[in-house]
Amino acid sequence: PIVIGLSTSEVQRSLGISFSLTAIRALLESLEFRCEEIAEDTVSVTVPSHRLDCQYPADLIEEVARIYGYDRIPTTELSDRLPPQRTNRGLELEETVRDVLISSGLQEMITFSLTNLSREAALDPATSEHDLSEDSYVVITNPISQDRSVMRRSLLSTGLEAAAANLRFCDRVDAFEVGKVFLQEPGAELPREPRHLSIVMAGPREDRHWLGTGGPDLGFFDLKGVIETLLERLHIVDVSYEAGHHPTFQRGRTAYLRVGMDQMGVMGEIHPDVMDAFDLPDRSIFAAELDLGALLAQVPASWYVEPISSYPAVLQDLAVVVDEHIPAAQIQELIAETGGFLLKEVRLFDVYQGDPIPPGKRSLAFALTFQAPDKTLRDAVVAKQVKRIVGRLRHELGAELRA
Repeated sequence: PIVIGLSTSEVQRSLGISFSLTAIRALLESLEFRCEEIAEDTVSVTVPSHRLDCQYPADLIEEVARIYGYDRIPTTELSDRLPPQRTNRGLELEETVRDVLISSGLQEMITFSLTNLSREAALDPATSEHDLSEDSYVVITNPISQDRSVMRRSLLSTGLEAAAANLRFCDRVDAFEVGKVFLQEPGAELPREPRHLSIVMAGPREDRHWLGTGGPDLGFFDLKGVIETLLERLHIVDVSYEAGHHPTFQRGRTAYLRVGMDQMGVMGEIHPDVMDAFDLPDRSIFAAELDLGALLAQVPASWYVEPISSYPAVLQDLAVVVDEHIPAAQIQELIAETGGFLLKEVRLFDVYQGDPIPPGKRSLAFALTFQAPDKTLRDAVVAKQVKRIVGRLRHELGAELRA
């Protein structure tokens, strides 16, 4: 039999009210506990053999409170000052990231932090498992299986694995993950554990419905649009996208995200060899992996809100012919710089190559929005600003107005 000692002071400390030893005995004996007084304020309680849930004094105190009635126990206030309240900025920003991505139509996934060298090597078609050194990975001494023997260095390895599992049963995957990667560095006792953000998107842009088949599949600009929305909601500025090469993504369909001069991540269309390695279906898969910690460090503590002008905007289209190797983002940035504070928005809405545009050239058309905060703009003022923009594009990029 289990015998537990219970004192009146312990009951009062736990419940906040005073019980006499006689009252405690009466409440417990009504539940078939045998009680024997061994001191002035202590009782020895023998637990019935069928009450396997009672092992400690706290279990007996719970029985006392239950039979006495929870509703009869008075509410008491804390007899001390509350500690100073401090916010966890990093956690709050991570929750904001989740909220933005979910409101953009994505679902959050949580994958294993454990993977294996063959999965990590599959992210680079030119690399095999034997080319990777275990010294650069956190290796598990007693893994639960060989499939989970090292800590991941990229969220894409587990993200693509989850995408492959889901695409076997559904047509569309648009998911993201916020999690740690584990970067073992030579000579360091512990690895670095930066937090990353991964996004994987594939399948039809819309669900099937009675008006059609769901339309075109998700593309690169759907992925880029989600990231642009996230950066805008976080108020991160000085953002640029730079074409580049990454072994996980197809050449010519890869872009790096930069904030200022710092590289924050990569995005693009998954390489066919990588898709084969992860047993992904034969369709376009788009993914991104961003350094979330570095990205959130760029979030300003505060930002300015500009009042909405009550005066009408002036819309002006501008089409220029430039060398095809000049990025549209470079032209858009130059237009925004030259337009000054009256130019509120620059948006690329048309790209054209072919007759009558000369070979090696392309036409880019931009929609410009001019608006003043304190007056209605005259056509002459807008024409002067457009003339300045065209002059600078011609001088610095050799651009010509499209006839």
